[in-house]
Amino acid sequence: MAALRGCDSPFAIADHAASLRQRGIDFVMRRYSRDPASNLDASETRRLSDAGFRIGALWESDAVPDGWSRRRGLLDGAEALRLARAAGQPPGSAIYFALGETASAADLDDKLTQYLAGLRAALGGGAGYRVGVRGSHAACAGLVDRGLAALSWLAPTPSGAAARHALLQWPAARLVLDGVELRLAPVLGQAGRDPGLFSVASGAHGDARRARFHAADHGRT
Repeated sequence: MAALRGCDSPFAIADHAASLRQRGIDFVMRRYSRDPASNLDASETRRLSDAGFRIGALWESDAVPDGWSRRRGLLDGAEALRLARAAGQPPGSAIYFALGETASAADLDDKLTQYLAGLRAALGGGAGYRVGVRGSHAACAGLVDRGLAALSWLAPTPSGAAARHALLQWPAARLVLDGVELRLAPVLGQAGRDPGLFSVASGAHGDARRARFHAADHGRT
């Protein structure tokens, strides 16, 4: 099975679906945040799904690293949960949380552990969303190894090498679509493994929807 090819977009991208398809894009990573203009919603979920794309979700917090705490994790997790449900994201898929690119191994024993504990508490139980993290090698490896995150998305590294735990990589190139440089960062998935992506399908009359997700590496945290 070939590696999945995707792109990371901080804005609605469904209008460019045909161009993305021509470029061989399989999935789109979209946003949840406290900025409504950036967020994935139910309409975009349907449009991308109808165009044949799978979708990934990334929460971007306005907190700085010094603000990581269990309380902040509970707040971010609760808002991500609300937005995911509103967008039609099915349980069992993943929400990644951006930790920045400078988180260190030392943070794992303090702030990051507390923040992830809050996220897991907010997203667990009946919600069933898997917790992913995007950040430095140290943060991704440590959180996955400790069982605090199920999936990881590795931020750019000097070597560009894929870590064993990272289901998503982030090459440095940019895409130009429909004559406009939108600066979409390409994302690569590991061959044969699905990083918590999802899509939705319309019912027989277009008003009932059936959610589906692809989880060859399925497991909840």
